[in-house]
Amino acid sequence: MSPHKDKNQMKTFVIDTNVFIHKPDAALSFKDNEIVVPLWVLEELDKLKTFSDEKGRSARQAIRFLDEVTKQGDISQGIKLDNGSVLSVSLAHAKADSLDLSLERVDNKILLCAVALQKEGRQVFFVSKDINARVKATALGIRAVDYEKQKVNYQDLYPGVKDIESSVEKITELKARGVLDWDLPAIANEFLWLKNPKLNDFAIGMYQSAAKQLEFVETSILPVCGISPLNEKQAMAFRLLMDPSVQIVTLVGKAGTGKTLLAMAAGLYHVLESHEYTKVLVSRPVIPMGKDIGYLPGAKNEKLSHWMQPLFDNLDYILSNYKKPNIKNVEALMTHNLIEVEALTYIRGRSLPHQFIVIDEAQNLSPHEIKTIVSRAGQDTKIVLTGDPQQIDSPYLDANSNGLTYLVEAFKGQEVYGHVLLDRSERSLLAELAAELL
Repeated sequence: MSPHKDKNQMKTFVIDTNVFIHKPDAALSFKDNEIVVPLWVLEELDKLKTFSDEKGRSARQAIRFLDEVTKQGDISQGIKLDNGSVLSVSLAHAKADSLDLSLERVDNKILLCAVALQKEGRQVFFVSKDINARVKATALGIRAVDYEKQKVNYQDLYPGVKDIESSVEKITELKARGVLDWDLPAIANEFLWLKNPKLNDFAIGMYQSAAKQLEFVETSILPVCGISPLNEKQAMAFRLLMDPSVQIVTLVGKAGTGKTLLAMAAGLYHVLESHEYTKVLVSRPVIPMGKDIGYLPGAKNEKLSHWMQPLFDNLDYILSNYKKPNIKNVEALMTHNLIEVEALTYIRGRSLPHQFIVIDEAQNLSPHEIKTIVSRAGQDTKIVLTGDPQQIDSPYLDANSNGLTYLVEAFKGQEVYGHVLLDRSERSLLAELAAELL
């Protein structure tokens, strides 16, 4: 306990199950306060631990974390952690009759634990990733909060591109020399869009932090496996995708901006033309909320085909524009082991060297899941994560708390990382209108 805070001043945070799934060691985030884990949370973790997906893995990690804590004392009485907080498992239970709550639902038992603790005079905060559970808690008179530890403000998300009003001389020098000395604020691999509004002239440079220079980015580049950039930001994305020294790339944007198409075209180029990587590995979250594909009928490839169809559509389009002898269709790519389509569930535990990895729909992953995937990268592997944080299927994530936006803020400024926020749909006028108006 903090020397500045006695027990009466401590806040009591009652932690919901989904918080441990989001971050297994979430209890360490509440410094100098009391953390209470209702017994029914342990029951839910116990049921989830048998799952073979990331939810099951998180449950097992949370259980191991709590098991280590119990070795330090009596957890029913509270165990002091290194950060000054006190962690306990509680059997507290308010009467449900007067509140008209069904005890058949574990969620209600967890809420009633928070109610009972508040009746004891504690400053209770119910912490949950479940919006409906937080609304119910508020209705019961309990202060409810989201788990904020790994949240960023999506409205202020690093765009990867900065507009700079510039002189004609600097624009001309960047185009002519290919580089421009730069001593104004910028971070590694950030794109600076130098513009001269009076003459309607511009040049784009990517900041090289080691040399403190802008490197000229050509916007009218040759097609990459038959795919050409249709706007300046797509050209910036290709610059990052084609550079092996930029080992992790995030492409964020609404539907139709070309995120996945550009990533897969670059991946195929690196495998088929430059031979920088041995294969392209593509994946996406199989089912929102992380159910295993074992729930679906058929062999693994049959199960995957439905969920991976958007990726196959992109590959078919690329191959229709890219004429390569003996590579006429997706089946040929897979037969030659040049491309592998895999469920995220099966990536965990693997080491993936010399591969170009594309993770589509990454906005449906938690920060913990993103960490698990990126940590799989082996020697000389490149990872590209694409997604639209405003189209999230998971009930426990939003534009501010998903793993994709969290990674953008965590990695910005790193020499091996690059990012572009794509904002112009090139799919069709109808797709653009749908993304803007609906």
